[in-house]
Amino acid sequence: MSQLIDTGCAMCGIFGFIAEEKVNKDNLLTLALHARQRGRDSSGLIYADRTGYQVKRADYDIKKLISEVKPFESAFVFGHSRLITNGLADNQPVVRGGICVIHNGIIVNDAAVWNHLKPIRTLEIDSEVIAAIAEQHFDEVGENLDGLAEKVFALCEGVVACAIVIPRLGKALLFSNNGSLYLGSAKDGVCFSSEMFPLSEIGCVGIQQIRGEAVVLDLPVASDIRVSDNNSRVQNLIPPFQFVAAEEKLLLHPQPNLRRCTRCILPETMPFINFDAEGVCNYCHTYTPRNIPKPKEDLFNLVESYRRAGATDCIVPFSGGRDSCYGLHLIVKELKMKPVTYTYDWGMVTDLGRRNISRMSAELGVENIIVADDIAKKRKNIAVNLKAWLKSPHLGMISILTAGDKHFFRHIETVKKQTGVSLNLWGVNPLEVTHFKAGFLGVPPAFDEKRVYMHGWRKQVEYQSLRFKAMLKSPGYFNSSLWDTLSGEYYRSFTEKKDYYHIFDYWRWDEKAIDDTLVNDYGWELAEDTTTTWRIGDGTAGLYNYIYYLVAGFSEHDTFRSNQVREGEITRARALELVREENRPRYQNIRWYLDALGMDFTEVIKTVNAIPRLYKN
Repeated sequence: MSQLIDTGCAMCGIFGFIAEEKVNKDNLLTLALHARQRGRDSSGLIYADRTGYQVKRADYDIKKLISEVKPFESAFVFGHSRLITNGLADNQPVVRGGICVIHNGIIVNDAAVWNHLKPIRTLEIDSEVIAAIAEQHFDEVGENLDGLAEKVFALCEGVVACAIVIPRLGKALLFSNNGSLYLGSAKDGVCFSSEMFPLSEIGCVGIQQIRGEAVVLDLPVASDIRVSDNNSRVQNLIPPFQFVAAEEKLLLHPQPNLRRCTRCILPETMPFINFDAEGVCNYCHTYTPRNIPKPKEDLFNLVESYRRAGATDCIVPFSGGRDSCYGLHLIVKELKMKPVTYTYDWGMVTDLGRRNISRMSAELGVENIIVADDIAKKRKNIAVNLKAWLKSPHLGMISILTAGDKHFFRHIETVKKQTGVSLNLWGVNPLEVTHFKAGFLGVPPAFDEKRVYMHGWRKQVEYQSLRFKAMLKSPGYFNSSLWDTLSGEYYRSFTEKKDYYHIFDYWRWDEKAIDDTLVNDYGWELAEDTTTTWRIGDGTAGLYNYIYYLVAGFSEHDTFRSNQVREGEITRARALELVREENRPRYQNIRWYLDALGMDFTEVIKTVNAIPRLYKN
């Protein structure tokens, strides 16, 4: 069950200011407030006063913590701002053996690393292992920082971007294996941050990206470290996963005897489907092959003008799913670009997704910029909409549960402005077109669509008017989340996409090659509750596919496999065999999702199970 239990801090921004006398308050606040873009549910500070080093940790926003602590008289302040996803037991900075650590990233093999160390693990958080490596290093070689970063890199898999503070030496060691750490000089001190942008904002010069080689900074010498925790949250944002057999038994897996297309596997319950005399559906008759890439040379020519020698030259939207991961692999290994990845967390990225982001970023040495939304608010929005949906179940309204992630498209512009990089390269599977999600609302399929994500006023007006009518059947939809939903869909559907290309327009999408590369070359982690590699880092997929399959007898797995059949990539018999397994209920994923929303698993599933089927048997 490990993929559902987070003990790391992938969603974390670290920062620091070392002044000649005392830190510049305005500059420190700029660094801290930018760090909270990467998560704001937990925070921590290291600074010095007359009594020695102070470590303050809190389970709330860094903005609030700084306003309470007011560390502005200190000669230095280091801090972090983190998104808590699971568990509240541990926080950063990690302190042990007279060593403080702030860390951005996930160490995916921390359990194995502890087996190579003499120090004993005392915390759940993965970042503790960095402090333990440092502790053992000093025991073995004395008070010498040489080689410490290399030991951490050699032992730890996943992203390591951190600052190790050793008060008794008056030193800080900064290092990163993926470049998510920058150092610059301000008028009144030295600053570091997880991203370059805030350093530029405060006027730093000589900004350097720390990747590989470590940097040593001087700090005041002190013998004491005092740690203070302020934990006010009384409920886990996500309770730890616990398997409950009685809950799992509630999940149904019927095998309806549906009429299916004789060419693909779409069933008679597919919206707007019809069959000819040979039993072939209209979706097959109107299908235009999508997985026929243009010459790769065309893409090489397109990106040539964007290349910047030795500097970041493209942005890769990065969900941690198989397609964006493989797309990143192609961009680095084949296109030879120097990308920065962008991840939008709206509260439904599972730990498995984050761990695979960490694996890929570390292995390829790629900086990962995170924009974390107000997670508590986002989850509240999903919960109120799910409750409204359960009062009047409608297959055409399920998409409102995933509307909150559409701000992904808005923040790509945020990242472009902050990095000064315009080119964005997307790894979107061209075979993911479903049609049925809007079809159940009454929107007929647009067979001429060339993209998974299409936009246009006419289509959106039709879609939103039909959705409004469905919403009237359950007034609970008219809640505080409405603006978030509509604005997100605006950014997806109406904003002009510039400097925007799809990798799989130029590389053939090959499922076996993708899976083999990710698993064998990058140690990509698979889910325990499904046989497929698709959607395994998405916290929403388990429930909505369960609903579609239970009520209509098929899910997005059926439409995806049908597209593969039409492309000649798999046989119809193989498609039927695959969906039989892929449509099995994903208990772990569904449980995680409902726990995140604070909803009762048994109550929700019993309501879903009672929905009338669209088929008789």
